[in-house]
Amino acid sequence: MQNQRRTEDVALGIRRRVFEHAIRNNGGYLSQACSAAEQLAWLYNEELNLGEPTLPMIPKPFGGVPSATNPDYHTGAGYNGPFESQYDRLFIAPAHYALNAYATLIEVGRMAPEGLEMFNKDGSSVEMIGAEHSPGMEVHNGTLGIGLSTAAGLSWGRKQRKETGRTWVFMSDGEVQEGQTWEAVQACAHHGIDNVFAIMDVNDQQCDGAMSSVMEVGDIRAKFLAFGAACVEIDGHDLSAMRDAVKEPHEGKPLIILARTNPFHTMSILEERFPRLHYVRFKSEDERARMNISIAKDLGIDPIDYAH
Repeated sequence: MQNQRRTEDVALGIRRRVFEHAIRNNGGYLSQACSAAEQLAWLYNEELNLGEPTLPMIPKPFGGVPSATNPDYHTGAGYNGPFESQYDRLFIAPAHYALNAYATLIEVGRMAPEGLEMFNKDGSSVEMIGAEHSPGMEVHNGTLGIGLSTAAGLSWGRKQRKETGRTWVFMSDGEVQEGQTWEAVQACAHHGIDNVFAIMDVNDQQCDGAMSSVMEVGDIRAKFLAFGAACVEIDGHDLSAMRDAVKEPHEGKPLIILARTNPFHTMSILEERFPRLHYVRFKSEDERARMNISIAKDLGIDPIDYAH
């Protein structure tokens, strides 16, 4: 029960931090906080086996691109601990969830709150669209669909080395519109790569609106099963369902957890924007003020003072 309450607190903290950031900066990825907070909180507070962070609590500036002659280069994966055989690895496949990922790191004590103040600033590693040097990120996933392939390759290598750590991927449902996702699943099934675990935020939304209006994807679970994965579909706001889903037998197969979510869960006023919820930039000061009051009430806090 204590762990359950702590995970719930982390999820609420993620939403509060993303909400405050959006109000102060006149916009932000609010709907992703609504849909994914429980998933990220569960991963970091309960499920992932991670070592202690190896990077400073306050993120370093952008150190340049990878190069044998660039000693200042670093990935952001150090916030998830060292690359040791017993520890899990995590890829955040949809890079636009970065704001929520940073808020999660803060809530679980892996990054200082000051890090969020560096968000999207010139010279900062705390990118708006997470890159390989951004806190919590190990690789740049670029367009959606690359994360699962990256995890498949890493996991195959880890199996050859007899490493016990798992490779996790946090995904979004827009990735099932990408062929590379299905190639990755087939490769995992063919090679028996069963140390790949993924949880997908299925909120039925993407940049250009509702998923169904961009490209209809049909029965996602049936497709994953047909391509050789083990796949469980759950309520993505139900922590107990996540705990049960990860126990699904999947010998020789990757495990995909489809977390069905609501993109305005705990921020009911966002339904006014449905289905254009990808990035919420306030249309007027009146809307900003109304959303400030409404969402603060939903989250159980005072409205944000953003006047100064």
